[in-house]
Amino acid sequence: MDLKQLEYFVCVAELGSFTRAAIALDIAQPALSRQVRLLEVELRQTLLTRNGRGALPTEAGKLLLAHGRGILHQVARAREELGRVRGSLAGRVAVGLPTSLARVLTVPLIRAHQSELPDASLAISEGLSVPMQESLIAGRLDIAVLYNAQPSADIDITPLLEEDLLLVQRRPPGLAEDPAPGPITLRELAKLPLVIPTRPNAIRMQVESELANLGCRLNMALEIDGVSAILDLVADGAGSAVLSRNAVASSIRPSAFCVRTITAPVLRTKICMATSALRPSTLTQQATLALLQRTVEQVFKC
Repeated sequence: MDLKQLEYFVCVAELGSFTRAAIALDIAQPALSRQVRLLEVELRQTLLTRNGRGALPTEAGKLLLAHGRGILHQVARAREELGRVRGSLAGRVAVGLPTSLARVLTVPLIRAHQSELPDASLAISEGLSVPMQESLIAGRLDIAVLYNAQPSADIDITPLLEEDLLLVQRRPPGLAEDPAPGPITLRELAKLPLVIPTRPNAIRMQVESELANLGCRLNMALEIDGVSAILDLVADGAGSAVLSRNAVASSIRPSAFCVRTITAPVLRTKICMATSALRPSTLTQQATLALLQRTVEQVFKC
């Protein structure tokens, strides 16, 4: 069995598409299809069911996928062990960060990674928690930092920190500085038009759940995915937002906003690191995980 063919098959099966897999592997789609077909001929099994929506593993494919992940992991571990003989860890680690944290973590994390793991490569992408969790399970990410991650058999979770959620409003024009606005209760917040992400965004779900506990509903002005776009709309007067202090502080124009503490109850979001429970972490991934935790502790003075 050719390892390259096995890698191609696993990638297609995890991404559910020859097109997406060809992009991820940086090869032509016909060449990818041919290699997977050669693997099917050798094993005398149909491994993937191809349809207009993509490609799904058959029962035989699911069996090979489980074995293939283990085989490729062992190959990666062998390469790492050989790298340790040279005195360093190698390999590629893909990390997903929420946009609000990526702005403050990306530079220090990359610097630390280059210093401590010079022979390993680090790929960082930004995204929302739910799509990043799906990418983690599918194998497109090795590590993800998630908001309010729910326990799952598919992922392992390590708590990082907690952040208070605040009401973010436009600073009145011509007012450079003003006294810190007083707190606002969640019941009072329910009356304000909000610019908020679409479901199933973690913060959106938390706000709606807490409002429902009070017998209140969300007063939604606009549904927008993306912290930068939300803040742009708040600055333009489209409504208020519920975000972390760090999301505002790391924006292009933090002085354009006023933030207010939310009380009764206080809204606090949990941030954690997550890895796939389906694939054991490589040594390089474990080292990156520890490095990420130290970087967060240094940046946020945990």
